[in-house]
Order: sequence, then C-alpha cells, then structure tokens
Amino acid sequence: MATPAADLHARHREAQAKRRSARAFRTVVLLLALAWSLAPIYWMLATSFKDELEAARLDPTLWPHDATIANYTGLWTGSLPFGSFFASSLVTCLVTAVVAVAIATPAAYALSRAQFRLRTTVGYAILVFRMLPLVVLLAPLYLLLLHARLLDTHAGLVVGFTTFGLPFAVWMMKSFVDAVPIEIEEAARVDGYSRWEILLKVVAPLILPGLTTTATFVFMEAWNNLIYPLTFLTTLEKQTLPAALVLSFTGQFKTDWGGMMAASTVTTLPLMIAFFAVQRSMVRGLTSGAVAGA
Repeated sequence: MATPAADLHARHREAQAKRRSARAFRTVVLLLALAWSLAPIYWMLATSFKDELEAARLDPTLWPHDATIANYTGLWTGSLPFGSFFASSLVTCLVTAVVAVAIATPAAYALSRAQFRLRTTVGYAILVFRMLPLVVLLAPLYLLLLHARLLDTHAGLVVGFTTFGLPFAVWMMKSFVDAVPIEIEEAARVDGYSRWEILLKVVAPLILPGLTTTATFVFMEAWNNLIYPLTFLTTLEKQTLPAALVLSFTGQFKTDWGGMMAASTVTTLPLMIAFFAVQRSMVRGLTSGAVAGA
C-alpha cells in the first residue's frame, strides 16, 4: 500500500512531466511561428544572391548554388538610378516624420488639456479620418496637389504622407500628454510660463520617448507607402523605393527577381536600423501610452 509521501512524490513527478510537456509544446509552436515569419526574409536574402538564371528557375533552389553579389553591385553601378530612389525615400520620410510630430504635438496637447465644447467630437473625428483607406483619399489629395502645383514633387509627396499619418500621430501623442501630471504644468504657470513655453520646455522633454515612438511609426508607414508615390509622382528618378521596385524590376516579358530581392533587402535595412536604434524608447513610449489610456 502506497504511503502518503509516495503519493505526493508521484503527483509531483506527474506535475513536472506535464509542465515539461507544455513547455516543449510551446517551444515547438514558437519555433514554427518563427520559421513561418522568417521564411519570406530568408527567401528574399537567398534570392538576392542568385544569378539571373537560378533566380528564374521553375524548380527554385533553397539556397544559391553559385552565390554572387552582382545584384547588389548592379543597384549602384547600373543604369538604374537606385541612389535617387533611396535618397527620395529617406528625405521624404524623414521630413514627413518631423512635420507630423511637429503638428501632432500641439494638437494632442490641446485635445488633452484644453476645455472646449467640441473637444471629444474633434478627437473622434480625427480617429474616424484615420480609419479611411488610402484609396478614398487619393482623389481629393490629387486635386489639392494639382491646384497647388505640387504634383510630381517631393513636397507634394510629403503632404500626402503627412495627411495620412497625422491622425495616428495625434492620438499617439495625446496618450503621452495624458500621462504627464497636471501639477507639473500648474507649477510652471505659477512661475509665469505661457502655454507654449509649458509645452516646449516642460511637456515635450517629459514625453520625449513618445515623440521618438510616434516619429518612428510615421517614418515606417511613409517608407512602406506604395500607392501615393505611384499616383503623385510621374518622374522615375523622383520615385521612392517601394514604387521604384514595381516600376523598375518588372516587365512585360521578364522580371529581374535577383535584382528586385537585392533592392528589397536594401529597402528593408533602414526600417530595421530605425527600429533597433529606438527600440528602448519605443517600448517605454508605448508602455507609457498604455498606462495613460488605462
């Protein structure tokens, strides 16, 4: 007859076995999800090192048999103005991030601190505008840029990017401003600070992680935008990288898969660098916004 101590030991071993099985199952699921997520990235990298014949084979190879960097060197030494594409994307997206944050910060501060009758209505109107798809905004934006003579210009593209990214930036910044204690601003007002001085000298330094987080998201969203450059820009040299990939590497009878994957890899690098460079600030800013929203 088993003793209570033996039964307790057996139940303990059974519980440990179940925990190990559950941990192994979770590990397998996470590994499968990781492999599923990283498979397109691996395929992009592998194809970028294949020559033209191997990249276009009907029976694709899992890794490049004769690895070459010709696809990467061809981006900068060939007839394709890849440098112009890269510069256009970098400049327009950086300017968009700065302009969106510069406009969103006082707007978010007003929605958070000012007391006026339609404050809630204005806030929800901004949120509803964010829900509109890109295609809905194309026609009015096109007419606006046409009358302003900003079509086929980087300034017009910045206007388009900012128009779509601004509602998101305002709501992100509002959650960060909400997290700042109102007592700090009241103390600054006692010291004689104006509203603008409080915003620039008191609130802005306290929500710096939020500014970085919002600017990074706006930058990434503008960088990945495809439909606006295709609509608002007609000169090939002025195109941004996503639109340039579509216009330059696909043809009626042939697609340069190796060159396209090399260009896609180079296009992805700034996003990865931007994300890892501000990762700590992004996590801190998103956590602060979540706490404020709660």
